[in-house]
Amino acid sequence: MTNKYLTVTALTRYIKRKLDIDPHLRNVWLKGEISNFKLHSRGHMYLTLKDDQSRINAVMFAGNNRFLKFRPENGMKVLVRGEISVFEATGQYQLYIQQMEPDGIGSLYLAFEQLKEKLRKQGYFEESYKKEIPKVPDHIAVITSPTGAAVRDIITTIKRRYPVVQLTVLPVLVQGVNAARSIQKAIEQANAMSMFDVIILGRGGGSIEELWSFNEEIVADAIFRSQIPIISAVGHETDVTISDYVADLRAPTPTGAAEMAVPSQAELLDKIAKQKQSLTSLVSLTIKHHQSSLDQMIQSYAFRYPEQLIRQKELELDRYKERLERSTQHTVRNKMERYTSLKTRIYTQHPKKRLDEAVRSLNQLMKQSNQLMSQQIEKQSVQLNRALDKLTLLNPLEIMKRGFAIPYTSTGEIIKSSKQIEPKDVIELNLNDGVVNCEVLDVKECKNGTI
Repeated sequence: MTNKYLTVTALTRYIKRKLDIDPHLRNVWLKGEISNFKLHSRGHMYLTLKDDQSRINAVMFAGNNRFLKFRPENGMKVLVRGEISVFEATGQYQLYIQQMEPDGIGSLYLAFEQLKEKLRKQGYFEESYKKEIPKVPDHIAVITSPTGAAVRDIITTIKRRYPVVQLTVLPVLVQGVNAARSIQKAIEQANAMSMFDVIILGRGGGSIEELWSFNEEIVADAIFRSQIPIISAVGHETDVTISDYVADLRAPTPTGAAEMAVPSQAELLDKIAKQKQSLTSLVSLTIKHHQSSLDQMIQSYAFRYPEQLIRQKELELDRYKERLERSTQHTVRNKMERYTSLKTRIYTQHPKKRLDEAVRSLNQLMKQSNQLMSQQIEKQSVQLNRALDKLTLLNPLEIMKRGFAIPYTSTGEIIKSSKQIEPKDVIELNLNDGVVNCEVLDVKECKNGTI
């Protein structure tokens, strides 16, 4: 009878074998949300994978999770691959995870990094473009969801720290497909109103998908182009968005943004009280100093014996007057002497005198020049006459006047040799007073001056 009963261990092992040999359970692909996450000191990860209606316990041993490029957290949606088996110690079936990756976060993270790099190259993150947050603002615009916890934290903190500041909430969508456009329009509206000193832009924490509207390029562009300084307060301290990089100041939380946007009223009052006390002490000290100076003046000789002081000053005035007269006479005398000296110098260097001297010098130079010119002309005339005499002696016309003639051939060449003509040639004799044409009857050649 007792052989019909199984032990718990036997039943658990039987169920485990059934699950282990089922091919559909050897390679299971699941997606779900992580909860109850725990990282064991040995490196194993224990967690629960759930969806809207069910959950399953899971484990990822250190040998598999060391390849993960991210750290799993509660609330994170993941895609996993593993196998189903039974843990005999508790009799519970669970998922043994072999691979894990974020569900949708991978592509979002890639888009985040790509936009971040693009805006960085365009200078959106440069410190030189960051605007200074006013220390004591008069009017603050809060761009966030009107129903979230963030707006309540911001308003509560600001009213507690600095209740005199004006607050205007510009409601927007903070997640969803239309959220980015809603945020962009709110920033542009705040700038168009020209009534705000600073803008707080933010929302509470959430997943990367829920915060994604603050990673949109149109929101980054609106923040960058805003003429009003913007404090970004998106999510928790560990959440970082593109808006945080572009904004003029990043706050770790919405509450932190409120603390950065306004001073503490208590601190201001304390500072004013200290300054008032310091100013009061300074005024009192100044009054005491001037009172002491006044007392000294009252006790001074001038106040006690004014007639004696006046007489003394009159004597001093007489001495100063005498010194002034002596100084004036001395100055006038020096000026007169200088004037006389200058007058003498001017007379000796008068332009008329210098002009007369220049005229005399010029006349003398002209006389010398004329003499030199006459001598040169005379000398050149003598040389010219000598040259004319020589030319006259050598002039053929002068020779012809003495009875000589110049013979020319029929071609007009001067006859210098008997070889140039022959008998019966016609030659031309140029005389002093005419020309004779002749016919050559005979030609005789002379040798050594004889025919």
